[in-house]
Amino acid sequence: MQRVPVLTPSGKALMPTKPSRARRWLKQGKAKVVYNDLGIFEIQLIRCPRTTDTQPISVGIDPGKLYTGLGVQSVKFTLWTAHLQLPFKIVRERMQQRAMMRRGRRGRRINRKLPYNQRAHRQQRFSNRRQGKIPPSIRANRELELRVLDELSLIYPITTIAYEIVKARGDKGFSPVMVGQRWQIENLETYAQVLQVEGWKTAQIRQQLGLYKQKHFKGDAIAATHAVDGVALACSAFIQYGVTSTHSMGWKGNVTVQPAPFAVICRPPVSRRQLHLMVVAKGGLRRKYGGTVTRHGFRKGDLVNSPKGIGYISGDTEKQISVSDANWKRLGQIASSKIQLLRRSNGLIVTY
Repeated sequence: MQRVPVLTPSGKALMPTKPSRARRWLKQGKAKVVYNDLGIFEIQLIRCPRTTDTQPISVGIDPGKLYTGLGVQSVKFTLWTAHLQLPFKIVRERMQQRAMMRRGRRGRRINRKLPYNQRAHRQQRFSNRRQGKIPPSIRANRELELRVLDELSLIYPITTIAYEIVKARGDKGFSPVMVGQRWQIENLETYAQVLQVEGWKTAQIRQQLGLYKQKHFKGDAIAATHAVDGVALACSAFIQYGVTSTHSMGWKGNVTVQPAPFAVICRPPVSRRQLHLMVVAKGGLRRKYGGTVTRHGFRKGDLVNSPKGIGYISGDTEKQISVSDANWKRLGQIASSKIQLLRRSNGLIVTY
């Protein structure tokens, strides 16, 4: 049975309640509906409750290079699951394009007819070869996970975060998921206690719980690809394998896994503002490109209602606005006077 998150009048997260009780509170005027960026239905109490006691709630995060699985679990209920489509590829491509455009500008600036010592070469201001920074593509992946976790921390009283760590050994080579692992764990520790779980332990817990994992076509946006590992990781806070008696080993603890709401989350693939396009227009001019602000008062990523249906602002022309669906497929170009704003862009596209 699904559970509805509950907040106190001051906004503190309480234990989720049954949908029937939530409907009764809303009908009696004891609570009101509040909204969050993840599209999870939740209520907020009008008066302070008699008690604010909570029970342990764990969040499991199975990080990846292209996809991440999340699961929110209590001892008796699976509360929420998600499949994150990470922006690794698009960020890497745009960083390569930016470097190529910058290299082209430097080449056009230098007059190669002059002697070398008279050319407009600028001396380096600092050495950028050893900075210890996280690559932008990896950082964007981890920041999307933190963005979702930050919203979950406002809805559920999270006590534990189970994070799967990757260890590439032998001839397996280098794993991009390993980059920034320590940095991400330090960020997670600001929310709750962090449990570091290795991949083989995740598989053991998943088998113990009887959860099915689809190991082929991992790009499918279904719970069986990555979200199931997030649930197994979340359950690791309540069950573990160890010594059960003097002469035996086994599983200790108890947890109940149930069907839960499943969400697919990604970032709006908005093109940030560039200095110019790569292709030269007539007259040798290079038109500016990108940006999040349109000339009609809307922002790219805003959720709007249009004659073509509900969608997101994805671009604009002089008189029209482009509206796209959750998969960023354009529904049509519509006059700005026929579009109604439903919600400002929050940097997330969530579908159930």
